[in-house]
Amino acid sequence: MAIFAKSNVPQFSMDVYQNEYLPEGGREVNAIVTVTATGGGTVGSAIAAPVYPTGGRPSAAVAIMVDCSGSMDYPPTKMRNARDATAAAVDTLRDGTHFAVIGGTHVAQEVYPGGGRLAVADAATREQAKRALRRLSAGGGTAIGTWLRLADRLLSSADVTIRHGILLTDGRNEHESPEDLRAALDACAGRFTCDARGVGTDWEVKEVTGIASALLGTADIVADPAGLAADFTRMMETAMGKEVADVALRVWTPVGTTIRYVKQVAPTVADLTGRRTEAGPRAGDYPTGSWGDESRDYHLCVEVPAAGLGQEMLAARVSLVVPQPDGSVQNLGAQGLVRAVWTDDMAASTSINPQVAHYTGQAELAQAIQQGLDLRKAGDFDGATAKLGRAVQLANVSGNADTAKLLAKVVDVVDAATGTVRLKTKVAEADEMTLETRSTKTVRVKK
Repeated sequence: MAIFAKSNVPQFSMDVYQNEYLPEGGREVNAIVTVTATGGGTVGSAIAAPVYPTGGRPSAAVAIMVDCSGSMDYPPTKMRNARDATAAAVDTLRDGTHFAVIGGTHVAQEVYPGGGRLAVADAATREQAKRALRRLSAGGGTAIGTWLRLADRLLSSADVTIRHGILLTDGRNEHESPEDLRAALDACAGRFTCDARGVGTDWEVKEVTGIASALLGTADIVADPAGLAADFTRMMETAMGKEVADVALRVWTPVGTTIRYVKQVAPTVADLTGRRTEAGPRAGDYPTGSWGDESRDYHLCVEVPAAGLGQEMLAARVSLVVPQPDGSVQNLGAQGLVRAVWTDDMAASTSINPQVAHYTGQAELAQAIQQGLDLRKAGDFDGATAKLGRAVQLANVSGNADTAKLLAKVVDVVDAATGTVRLKTKVAEADEMTLETRSTKTVRVKK
C-alpha cells in the first residue's frame, strides 16, 4: 500500500515489495522500496516547470565545466562541438537560474560571468554567455578536482534550493593525483550534484563514473562529439526539472537488527551503504540527491535477530527527509514498513519476491560486466568469457534489451539463455567504453 506525503509540491509516495516470511532460524530480510515523486514539473521539458501554490519555483544554480585541455583540439571539431553544446545548455536555462561557465585545464578559469560570481539567466545574460564561449580555445592539461572546487565556490555563493554541475572531459585526469581528485569529490559531496560526460574515447571510464557516483549524478559517453549538443540539452532540461534537493532515505531499525546494505537499483545501480550518516538512535540517512517528477527503486537488506515460529517484527521503517537551514529536517511524509514473520510454511518462506529477484539479478549483471571487461583488459580471456556470458544470460532473463545490444558488440552470442558466448577478436574502443559506462543502467520489473 502506498502512503502519500502531505507536503508541498511535489508529492512523494513509497511502496514496499518483499516476502516477509522467513523459515525457522532465518535472519535475512530483503525489500525493494519504490519512491515516486509526482505533481511537480515534467522531467525532460524545461518549459513545463512546476507551478507552486506560492507562484514561485525552486531556485537553482548551475555550473557548466568544459574541458579546454590541449587534446580538445584533436580533432578541431571537438572544441567547436563543446562550445555549441554549452551554448545549447545555456539556452535551456530557465529564467532566474543562477549560472556560470568554467573552462577546465590544469587550472580552472571562469569563462562567464567572471569575478567569482554567478549570472542570473535571462535573454541578455544567455547571449553574453554564448559570446564568451566563442573565445574558448584548447591548451593545457587536465586537473578535474580544480574544476569541481571552483564550481563548488561559485554554486555556494547563491542562496538557492538546487545546486547542480555539468562536467565534460575528453581525457584522463593526468595533472593531479587520484588523491587530489578524491579529496575534491569528498569536499563537494552533498554540496551539489553533478552529471559527468566523457567525449571521444581517450578518457578513463572509472574516473567519469566515479565523479557522477560521488556527486549523485549521471555518467555517460558521447563517442561522437556531434552528439554533445543534444546530450547537454537533455541534461539541462532534467536539471531544470529538479524541485527538491538533498532528499535522504532515512532507515530506522530496531535493537539487534543490522543493515547489510542499501542500494539504489533503478534507474541505475548505486551502493549507498557506505554513505550513511547517523540520524538519532538506530536511524541513519542515505543520500539520494535532487528529485523532479520521477520514480526510483532501492534494495534494502537487513539482518534481524532469530525468532521462533509464529513471531513477527518490524524489521525496518523507511522514510524521506530533507535538511532545513536551521539544522532540523523536514519529513516528506512518505513511509514504508519492512516486516519479518517466521513460519513453518515451506512454500511461503522459500518464495522470492519478483522485485527482489529481478533487482538482485540487475545488480549481478552490472557487476558481471565490470568484472568481465576488467578481466579482458588484463588478458584473462577465459575469465572474461565466463563473466560476460553470465551478463548476457542475466540481460536476457531480465529483458534488459539495451544492455544486451551493448554486450553483443563485445561478444558473439551463441546462446543467450545459457550465456554461451565467444569474445570478439576486434572490439571498437567506443563500444567497450559504452558498455562499461552504461553497465549500471537497469530496467524495471516487467509487469
